[in-house]
Amino acid sequence: MSGDKDLIYLHHILECIEVVEGYTAKGKDDFFNNTLVQDGVLRRLQIMAESTQRLSDRLKAQAPNVDWRALSGFRNILVHDYLGGISLSRVWDAVENNLPILKQEVQLMLNDFGKGEV
Repeated sequence: MSGDKDLIYLHHILECIEVVEGYTAKGKDDFFNNTLVQDGVLRRLQIMAESTQRLSDRLKAQAPNVDWRALSGFRNILVHDYLGGISLSRVWDAVENNLPILKQEVQLMLNDFGKGEV
């Protein structure tokens, strides 16, 4: 049963990443100057990070390149520290540098599911 849930969460994480990629396709300046884009990105990152917390520990262990603990902490900041604790520069850095790594790892995990290796 855990594998079924993992598969659902992996697809959801990938979907969130792809939506964020779409929101930020116009680049850094658009992100910093468009509060609607900021709101959409923050919300998608929040729910994406929530889904990463629901993945099984066994599955997470298969992706050591992902800092799962940092993702959890990032989610907590997005959810609980919204009155001044969110640095848009840090969010952009995460979108630009961390999301591609997470996307690649999630895609690899999904490929392993297709091969029955997870």
